[in-house]
Amino acid sequence: MPTDAHNVRNDRHVNADRVGDDPVADWASSGLVALTGRADGPPLVPPGRAASVARALSARFAELTSGSPDSTAARTAQVDGAVRLDGAALLAERAAFTGHRRRGTVSAGGACRLLPTADGWAAVSCARPDDPALLGALTCADVGEDPWPAVTDWLREHTGAELAERAGLLGVAAGPVRPPTSPPTLPRPLRPRPLAGLLVVDFSALWAGPLCAHLLGLAGARIVKVETPQRPDGARRGNAEFYRLLHAGHRSVVLDPAAPRGRHALADLVDAADIVIEASRPRALAGFGLDAEAAVAAGTAWVSITAYGRASGRIGFGDDVAAANGLVARDTDGTPVFCGDAIADPLTGLTAAVLAATAPADGAGVLWDIAMSDVVAATLTPRDPTLAPGGTAPFSPAARRRNGEWVVDTSSGRVPVAAPRRRQARGRAPDSGEHTVEVLRELGIPVP
Repeated sequence: MPTDAHNVRNDRHVNADRVGDDPVADWASSGLVALTGRADGPPLVPPGRAASVARALSARFAELTSGSPDSTAARTAQVDGAVRLDGAALLAERAAFTGHRRRGTVSAGGACRLLPTADGWAAVSCARPDDPALLGALTCADVGEDPWPAVTDWLREHTGAELAERAGLLGVAAGPVRPPTSPPTLPRPLRPRPLAGLLVVDFSALWAGPLCAHLLGLAGARIVKVETPQRPDGARRGNAEFYRLLHAGHRSVVLDPAAPRGRHALADLVDAADIVIEASRPRALAGFGLDAEAAVAAGTAWVSITAYGRASGRIGFGDDVAAANGLVARDTDGTPVFCGDAIADPLTGLTAAVLAATAPADGAGVLWDIAMSDVVAATLTPRDPTLAPGGTAPFSPAARRRNGEWVVDTSSGRVPVAAPRRRQARGRAPDSGEHTVEVLRELGIPVP
């Protein structure tokens, strides 16, 4: 890569100097405590400082966008041009739309489970149509439509390391639950850049990448969502109002990379982009003939969101990545339970938006290599006794009932456990491919 391009991967934590002093209060007010614990038990306070980190990230994004002119889509979120949102509340926002509740060792959305292994616990996801067959291959069993009995039996006879090895080979989103060891290094924001009018080409799907694009759009960037006929965004099949929230005001393009003219149009879109967002393993877009490093060398900001970093072939989703990297609460018997709802996704989306709102001072391109696993691990500390077996407090603090509501005790006093809350979308989400011809003609790209 040319020396005037920047590949940002290892620097101090993106927001370490901005995290609040009362993480328990931040957890309680975020809506995440209400989503953590068993369905028939009290809400539990997660370990670490993820809610505080998210709140600090949103404050940083407000600072970075304070010079951006107001935009129609953002008026309810902006004061004096700044996009002002509560990042902690964003972490639980999807559950406010879906009605998801805490389910203990089953994720709020139901696609991931925490199961005992021969030497501990593991998080295993079954979220995609092909996953039952992949889990059958992992367990060497005929699992039919319900893989969980076979997976449960197999894990009891195998270690977490064996699971990680086989999951990596098969492309299964799974991993052993491990406490953090040393804090990972995360990219650090560079110089603030004006976002108004920038063209963002968004290849991402589900939650983390679309949240990043949504926030950039609130700051005035022009968002073009790109899908292929073979792989539309799976979130379109989810809650329609939540999808609308993240995509309102964006434009949708569908191009077929299997067709030469579609492939050329994809390349031309990337050439025209100021910022590209991808949230898949690098080989996916490389298979379309798109070269991240060449784009960066030409001055593009490339936001790469992966489960475990661009150098890793492992896949993962918000629930299994968070749990495998130590973000689990502990019940009174030490059993790990899920924290929130796919928390690694929105936490990473916030991180990515802050980074994308900055750029090298010399105008060069930049490759933001953002691993969801590192984003999660950076909110935890090995010194937290709730994370390490044999610690002085092997289970998580629980909320208690007072006057008919759940409350937690914090360093700043008693705080009610807030329910997940939602924002209101402004505008409509585009239909798939609705703006293909319009966008290509506007950019002078031949229409396939």
